[in-house]
Amino acid sequence: MADPLDENSSRMLREVGAKQNRILRARNEKDTFWSALGVLGVVGWSVVLPTLLGVALGIFLGRHWPARVSWTLTLLFVGLVLGCFNAWIHLRINGGDRK
Repeated sequence: MADPLDENSSRMLREVGAKQNRILRARNEKDTFWSALGVLGVVGWSVVLPTLLGVALGIFLGRHWPARVSWTLTLLFVGLVLGCFNAWIHLRINGGDRK
């Protein structure tokens, strides 16, 4: 009679081996047009989203607490700087291991 523990162990080893092979193949594949387009989209949204949130918050603050300096322009600039920093970090983390 076969030991169920040995069957589970061998099944788990096959599954882990298959996943490891998929990871290694993915690392060795060349970048395609679609992967580059995906990175461009992620980087674009990482800049656009904080900028738009800054503008929205600036409009809200400008309506409720008027000031000599425009809240909208100030927070647009802050959102743009934060978005560019976010994109830079994203590219450093995800693009640093490519040769």
